Amino acid sequence: MKANPFGSIIIRLILVAIFPLILILSACSDSDPVDVRTNEATDTSDDADGAVDDDSGTTDDDDDPSDDTDDDDSHNDDDDDDDDTDDDDDDDDDDDNDGGDGLPGEPWDGFASAGDLFGVVGVAHDDVLNVREAPDAGSTIIETLDPTEMGVEATGEGRLLPSTIWYQVDTDSGVGWVNARFVAFIGGTDDATAEYIATGSPTNAETMVELADAVADAFIFDPDVGTTVTQTVAPSVGDLAEITYDIIGLGDDAVGGFRLHIFATPVGEGFELKSIERTLLCSRGTAGELCV
Repeated sequence: MKANPFGSIIIRLILVAIFPLILILSACSDSDPVDVRTNEATDTSDDADGAVDDDSGTTDDDDDPSDDTDDDDSHNDDDDDDDDTDDDDDDDDDDDNDGGDGLPGEPWDGFASAGDLFGVVGVAHDDVLNVREAPDAGSTIIETLDPTEMGVEATGEGRLLPSTIWYQVDTDSGVGWVNARFVAFIGGTDDATAEYIATGSPTNAETMVELADAVADAFIFDPDVGTTVTQTVAPSVGDLAEITYDIIGLGDDAVGGFRLHIFATPVGEGFELKSIERTLLCSRGTAGELCV
């Protein structure tokens, strides 16, 4: 029986049409595992990013309270230091470092000569600076000094301890010792109002404390040097309102800080800045009105 040539041709055409389809299906089948792995990798990446973001968010949330806590701690430290509480940790060191004269630490010439006058600085308005019988936080308190007391007379004696320096001073109750962190030579006073306004900082606030905080922030030139801000005189309100802040620790060897006496006019339910008197607080002494 003679073969049908048309049937052979039809079969060949069918095979030619089907073969590419088989190749396409095979290629799709091979790509499936790659797609699955890619999706899994993407899912894992999303989970990792989410975890990091969540952790970062948690850290940020934790940082905000810690910042507030740091601020609170710095004020508490000031209060504790005024009472020499911070120095309690140094008591053992102080005793171990007896200079041979029965006093803790070593003699220190320092920057004060006999008869030089200090002012008390960096002490909160509701606290006092203790004058102690010896340069030791555990020593007997013989006198207390007000937060802005002036004319504290140095004897010229100083004491260097592992983490503190003490000056000997002459008081109405006799000779005693104060933590050098809380006394300074008082320099000249100038009008810093224009300088502050030029920074573009607020000149109005609902309370005197808010206004004073803004002023203090403008005079902290380097926030990384451990500057402390202390309200040394509480706000008072009359025809003018006023408040005093001490800014201590500016990263300068000569200028230990500023005392800012801030005046404002009561306006409605708030206050408008009137003037800022800035007094230099000097670490090593003064020449005229300047720190040296």
